[in-house]
Amino acid sequence: MRIVVVGASGNVGTALLRRLRRERDVQVVGVARRLPHAGAGEPYDEVRWHSCDIGSPDASDELTGLFSGADAVVHLAWQIQPSHDQRQLHRTNVGGSRAVVDAVLRAGVPALVYASSIGTYAPGPKDRPVSERWPATGVAASSYSRDKAAVEEMLDGIERTHPALRVVRLRPGLIFQREAGTEISRYFLGPFAPVRLLRFGWLPLVPAHRRLRMQAVHADDVADAYARAILGDVRGAFNVAADPVLTPELVARHFHGWTVPVAAPVLRAAAALTWRARLQPVDGGWVELALNAPLMSSERAETELGWQPRVDALAALRELFAGMADRAGTHSPPLSATPTLPGRPAALLKARPAGHTNPY
Repeated sequence: MRIVVVGASGNVGTALLRRLRRERDVQVVGVARRLPHAGAGEPYDEVRWHSCDIGSPDASDELTGLFSGADAVVHLAWQIQPSHDQRQLHRTNVGGSRAVVDAVLRAGVPALVYASSIGTYAPGPKDRPVSERWPATGVAASSYSRDKAAVEEMLDGIERTHPALRVVRLRPGLIFQREAGTEISRYFLGPFAPVRLLRFGWLPLVPAHRRLRMQAVHADDVADAYARAILGDVRGAFNVAADPVLTPELVARHFHGWTVPVAAPVLRAAAALTWRARLQPVDGGWVELALNAPLMSSERAETELGWQPRVDALAALRELFAGMADRAGTHSPPLSATPTLPGRPAALLKARPAGHTNPY
């Protein structure tokens, strides 16, 4: 079986490469904009790699050739930064997804497995889980959510016009693993956050709001869900999340900190002001998404994929925090802890030519 993984070098991609190594007679082709260097080690060295910027004008033609003869394409590629350049993010995330889908159709690939997200859902309840039937129309104030919903809408049309194509959408919660510690710190906290405190298992202050209730899952468990979707014969959307729900009270208690009640307008304003000042990399849309994304039921994944998480959400968060504190990473560029790459302190302290923008 020949499987092409687009975005194979990132958080989920790396975990999926590890998971597919367990399957016999499976050949994996990895596609990424920035490739792991030769000799990067397992699981990267066992993959045939191709470099491609999926948002480029000729990406569809290039991908069609790469997808030829594939039994399945897994589309994981998604750009989070630079958050101040919405045009660039839309180019990669929505335009790039369209290029991937077009290439799948032109190459005659029978199955497409797409990395959707809890972020695709419309605002929903925080006191009960919803199924995959909840509207996937996004949270309007979040550009990430809008783009995820736009790709899902595109896939709706593809399923209507190409019923022979098996389309699967995985909608996981927050995805954690130790090796993603540096990447997640860079994307969501920035280089100035005091993550070293996490080395002692201590998170002194946790913002608390009744709607800050989130779900998480370990990257290896997400990868197992992807593998089951690839190798099986299922279609449609699957929620993927582990228990328990991460509440401010639970996180504060586990990491020996205190909750600090914060009103939603204060959360929004703090995120917006610090983002505009380029003190941290996420805009207010991420606060809106955290406050509005519903809780999800993973019942369909459990019954139809036979999926069960091996790591609970709190253990996954603990592993991520340890990775953040230790600046954990891999030899893949997205997960690398190299201090001179964009978004790291050494890169930010370098002198910049006029007109150069912060990577956030």
